[in-house]
Amino acid sequence: MGTPCHFALFELQPSFRLDLDQLATRYRELARGVHPDRFADASEREQRLALEQSASLNEAYQTLKNPPKRARYLLAMGGRELPLEVTVQDPDFLMQQMQWREELEDLQDEADMAGVVVFKRRLKVAQDELNESFAACWDDAAQREQAERLMRRMQFLDKLTYEVRQLEERLDD
Repeated sequence: MGTPCHFALFELQPSFRLDLDQLATRYRELARGVHPDRFADASEREQRLALEQSASLNEAYQTLKNPPKRARYLLAMGGRELPLEVTVQDPDFLMQQMQWREELEDLQDEADMAGVVVFKRRLKVAQDELNESFAACWDDAAQREQAERLMRRMQFLDKLTYEVRQLEERLDD
């Protein structure tokens, strides 16, 4: 039968809208069950199985708690595998990406910590809006292409948020 889907692992229905606190709680419960310490006296095979279960539990949790990864996973469940990096025919968003990148470079050049905080807040708002749009259209097959486009935008913002955090740390030092 193969590995159970990430959602089934946590006894959840496949959905983009998840209660992340509930997910974290369930993860901790399940993780305790497969913790290597519990298998210290077990056979080698049982230890190996526990390790494998622990690894797939971890992977499932990391995927589901991150909105772009969760969106990607849901789309992949719906059939075809999605190439990771595709420059989508999304000219509006390409313009937006360039603007964000330029702003971030300026903030970096000016070492503008207050500006970084504001930029981060705007990014968060953009991410929340994307998450809402994706949630609204992911399960509608007619909107498959739109869902994919939104997911790619989400991936970009996720990457940009990571870069902003790195910049913050550098400015903090």
